[in-house]
Amino acid sequence: MPDPLLLGIDLGAGSLKSTVIDGAGKVHGAASAAVETLAPHPGFSEQDPLGWRTAMIDTLSQLWRQGIDPARIGGIAFTAGAHTHVLEDADGRALRPAIMWNDQRSGRQVAALRQAQGARILELSGNLVSATWTLPQLVWTRENEPELFARIHRVRPAKDWLRRQIDGSDATDITDAWGLMLADAGGSGWSDELCRMAGIDASVLPPIVGSTQVTGTVTAAAAQATGLMAGTPVICGTSDTNAETFCGGMTRAGLGALKLATAGTVSTLTATPSFSEKVIHYPHLVPGHCYTILGTNSCASAHRWLRDTLFGTIGFDGMDRAAQAVPPGSEGLVFHPYLNGERSPYWDPDLRASYVGLGFAHGPGHFVRALYEGIAFSLRDCLEVLRGLDMGFSTARLVGGGTRSELWQQIIADVTGLVIEIPREGDASFGAALIAGLGAGVFADTQAAASVIEVKATRRPNPEAARRYEDGFAIYRETKDALTPVNHRIAAAGREGN
Repeated sequence: MPDPLLLGIDLGAGSLKSTVIDGAGKVHGAASAAVETLAPHPGFSEQDPLGWRTAMIDTLSQLWRQGIDPARIGGIAFTAGAHTHVLEDADGRALRPAIMWNDQRSGRQVAALRQAQGARILELSGNLVSATWTLPQLVWTRENEPELFARIHRVRPAKDWLRRQIDGSDATDITDAWGLMLADAGGSGWSDELCRMAGIDASVLPPIVGSTQVTGTVTAAAAQATGLMAGTPVICGTSDTNAETFCGGMTRAGLGALKLATAGTVSTLTATPSFSEKVIHYPHLVPGHCYTILGTNSCASAHRWLRDTLFGTIGFDGMDRAAQAVPPGSEGLVFHPYLNGERSPYWDPDLRASYVGLGFAHGPGHFVRALYEGIAFSLRDCLEVLRGLDMGFSTARLVGGGTRSELWQQIIADVTGLVIEIPREGDASFGAALIAGLGAGVFADTQAAASVIEVKATRRPNPEAARRYEDGFAIYRETKDALTPVNHRIAAAGREGN
């Protein structure tokens, strides 16, 4: 019999991607399908879970058309963004669209929680409460949709809802449990005290299992709907960033990872997490380790917004070519990527995006390059927090869809001063496939799985560009500070207009 293949399924904010690899890490097939995000009010970000299922079936159909034999698949694993959750009733139906990790509606609830119980939440959960977490989103739902809230029978992280469509399982992993801000960071289970703050009982939360644990097998009904083979092992999986940093090669302390995906993140591995209001911690796939992470809300999503708004006729490749003709610093044009508020290091849902310094000399390429640079500055903002905590690093793996642009890769190196290594495969669906291999026994341990990771390119900082970006970073921060009170007034006016 041929060696088994491994299927990883990742639910992203804009699309769902499925990737099939073998035990040597070779990609045999990949497919993606768009997922729609709803924004019924300013700051809202929601998705219909049934759309996730449709997208998954679409990608599997594409794989079968590519010649992938479903009978060869020896394991399936899932990933998705942390914090996104599905509320189910007693019949297993979704009560409302899933509130996304980048949703900013719970700002008022966050302020109230911080004032009354912020220190206790940090002590219990290991993280600072902000609008990205499920805990304040549940409080928002309780206060604004009380009849719906009373019908909650299950709170299920996104990847676990999707996996349940395949194997019928009822479980989550410890990383996504932390992502709900309802787990006890000092133990291995749910926190009754955090659940009480959210207004729920811990009994509505799924059991917590290992990320690489087999949760079930493909059911007969799922096989009929998807083309998968009934009885194929299904593995729990984890959050997308956990999988991305692992498959990018962040498998030892002192090595960092930067992600250019829907959101942008800066991460590093640590064996001894130090909980504080400045950074976020989650358990990592590498046993006995956590990853420390800071993130900017809008990264590839801002890139896509710019394409859809101004560059629909030339697309991403045309945008990149236009940006290559613009010198470092974009001739004074500065972009702040706060299209949907901001997480690290400001934790401010009322920040807004801006282009600053426009003049007649600026053309289309300036807008693109300034966006690349502005997101790099935002990642530098996050990196400076880690450096201030003596958690900095000199080399980082770059993962996510934004890595396709060699210009953006170099800008990241020049702005951050880091040596940037680009893995051959660095997206979450590839990481999910590695997790499938761990659960199915294709890889003996995480070290064996990490052995198939390859670096395809390295970008080193250009000294001249780096000097220019030091001044640019200072201007980026100064203009952000100057615009913050104006942004707050704009956000308040928008809420009142609603």
